[in-house]
Amino acid sequence: MDIGIDSFAAKLTGTNGQVEGSDADRMAFLLEEVETADRAGLDVFGIGEHHREDYLDSAPPVILAAAAARTQSIRLTSAVTVLSAADPVRVFQEFATLDLISRGRAEMVVGRGSSVEAYPLFGLDLKDYDALFIEKLELLLGLREASHIRWSGQFRPPLNGQGVFPRPQQEKLPIWIGVGGTPESFARAGLLGLPLMIAIIGGEIARFRPLVDLYRRAGAQAGHAPESLRVGVHAFGFVAETSEEARDRFFPGWQAMFTKIGRERGWPPATRAQFDALVSPRGAFLVGDPAEVAEKVLASSRDLGGIDRLTFQMSSAARDKPGMLRSIELLGREVRPRVRAALGL
Repeated sequence: MDIGIDSFAAKLTGTNGQVEGSDADRMAFLLEEVETADRAGLDVFGIGEHHREDYLDSAPPVILAAAAARTQSIRLTSAVTVLSAADPVRVFQEFATLDLISRGRAEMVVGRGSSVEAYPLFGLDLKDYDALFIEKLELLLGLREASHIRWSGQFRPPLNGQGVFPRPQQEKLPIWIGVGGTPESFARAGLLGLPLMIAIIGGEIARFRPLVDLYRRAGAQAGHAPESLRVGVHAFGFVAETSEEARDRFFPGWQAMFTKIGRERGWPPATRAQFDALVSPRGAFLVGDPAEVAEKVLASSRDLGGIDRLTFQMSSAARDKPGMLRSIELLGREVRPRVRAALGL
């Protein structure tokens, strides 16, 4: 099982809601996070994509290229690329370039995006939310197979055999499908034989088992080998020396983040009771000491019939810089070895 981290490059805010430090300082610390993850032996680091004031990740391939120049072995991925709002030709070129810079460590997770600000920004209609993704994914997969293709669709001018360059170092650039909770998305990924990355931000991880089973059935019925049907989970998590410390360090940033999101989406303010339920043994959050987090990772894998990758979303704790870097180190040096030993890896 791969263990890694995803970041949304959120600006750092204090308890008063005011931004702390400059955007350049935040970006520098984000790159320090990736370097720390690489030294700690983690497998993958992902950068999300948002187009709003409180995030700095509108251009993930640029951030990942900077990280590639500072790291040695960690794989570098988007988390996710909002493919519906992008040009697949340009997306392929950017990640192929990243693959060359990183000497074969680039991947991408593509999706439609849970935040929809990219659609009006790039002149797209939300009524085409699903159709845009289906068409652009088809083109992206075609470009992965060949440098010269003939293709036509509704939302982009046709390709009539033009060359798309550069080509990546990897023979086949890894492309995962990022999904939330719609059965259609799980089935689509299975039919295409693409690895699946599930974003789980609340509730219980076990509740996704029927959807994961649907994905695997769809893949098997389409004739794809079981080993190609990889399952990943993106979940909130944080590690500290003790469970109490982990919860106390992670809660303030999480509460601020979800209270802000709640104001935008009509949710009630986030509470400690809600948080405590989410970090309980059956809750979706992976927060605690190394032994507790490792056991919860293993339990999550059992609940879903096997997980191939688990990425921790801990950006909301980034204003606690010492705690954040220590959490990354513990994740790589203590949680990952425990999980791999238990799995016989």
